[in-house]
Amino acid sequence: MPDEVTTQTAIPERNARKMREGVVVSNKMDKTAVVAVIERVRHPKYGKFMMRTKKLYAHDETNDVNIGDRVRLMETRPTSKNKRWRITEVLERAK
Repeated sequence: MPDEVTTQTAIPERNARKMREGVVVSNKMDKTAVVAVIERVRHPKYGKFMMRTKKLYAHDETNDVNIGDRVRLMETRPTSKNKRWRITEVLERAK
């Protein structure tokens, strides 16, 4: 019987997930918060930097964020029709 080499199946490494920071603008839904993320983008023709705001729907398992809180988001699998992000931590509470 020849020497058999036992090989484990290689588990592929997962890519780094996107992280964003933003401000909560709505928490009316159950376990969902709407977070406004502001990003600076360069105009393709004129080169001027502009501020672009995107509203992202994020999963908030404990319903503990309030309007005005600064939060950190992490990209995740789709949770519902619009939710593709989840809140990982609250950076600053609203005053």
